Amino acid sequence: MNTDTISTLVRKADLAEGSIATKVKRFIGDYGIILFFVIILAVLAFTAPNFLTLTNLVNVIRQSSIIGIIALGMTFIMITAGIDLSVGSVVGLAGIIFALLAPASGNAFWIPLLVGVGVGLLVGFLSAALVVWGRILPFLATLATMAIARTAALVITDGQVVSNLSGPAEWLGSGFIGPVPVPVLLFLVAAIICEFVLSRTKFGSHVYAVGGNEESAKKVGISVSRVLFTVYLIGGGLAALGGLVLTARLNGAAPVAGTGYELQVIAAVVIGGTSLFGGVGTIRGTVLGVLLLGVVMNGMNLLGVSSYFQQGVQGVILVLAVLLNRWKSD
Repeated sequence: MNTDTISTLVRKADLAEGSIATKVKRFIGDYGIILFFVIILAVLAFTAPNFLTLTNLVNVIRQSSIIGIIALGMTFIMITAGIDLSVGSVVGLAGIIFALLAPASGNAFWIPLLVGVGVGLLVGFLSAALVVWGRILPFLATLATMAIARTAALVITDGQVVSNLSGPAEWLGSGFIGPVPVPVLLFLVAAIICEFVLSRTKFGSHVYAVGGNEESAKKVGISVSRVLFTVYLIGGGLAALGGLVLTARLNGAAPVAGTGYELQVIAAVVIGGTSLFGGVGTIRGTVLGVLLLGVVMNGMNLLGVSSYFQQGVQGVILVLAVLLNRWKSD
């Protein structure tokens, strides 16, 4: 066998190996999170008592719906290579406003709902203004709005809990439409709308373009500032809606409500495949990430795992998701 023949065989072997590696990477990138989800479900089905009961599964989805609603908005923001650390504070502030405007002595619903969501939109607008007009990094801009929103909630209530909502307002968190809990239905409808907007509209393609390369997006005529303002408004509005659902479910609002939600929301979005560097992500992935986190937390509760370890487990899952996303993009 001459040298040329050997070289040819070596090149073919290298190409075959590269092809197999590419296929494996693509398969893990496309289906890794689903496989992990299935494995978690199988493990909990055999180890956690009552995990597979209908009551528990419905409870998992209902508990996940609040984080899920907020995570939908975060997905838009993170695809543009941004981040919003104010979502937890928006949950608290919007919930306080909602509770104050919907006391148990009345039947108020729509005005508190609209004003509460409006509070989220206002905070989202302020974050976008700092990012677009102030040219402040999203991390720092939303860190500032996080502090502002939390301070506003504490000042308005003097640090006190606002309890007892009107019947219609409480229905938002504990009611049913047929057999489906209202929070679950809200999450489902919001996810369908966000999926359509992100994957089937011109605005959705602009979101991906801005996250992929902002300068290139400007060159092709995309209004980057308009896209950024819109995604932060979406994020603020959905964070506020999540806060209203939480308040209604608890039949009261605390000014510190939503503390720590930032980690859970960002973790769910990243686990779902959205890149921290922008340009990559889907609503379907985020929904799966939300459900995976919800299942893991529920399973740990059923298994009696200490709450001290639960946030650490979220952190470990987040790190693994980031490493997977980085490996997939290499």
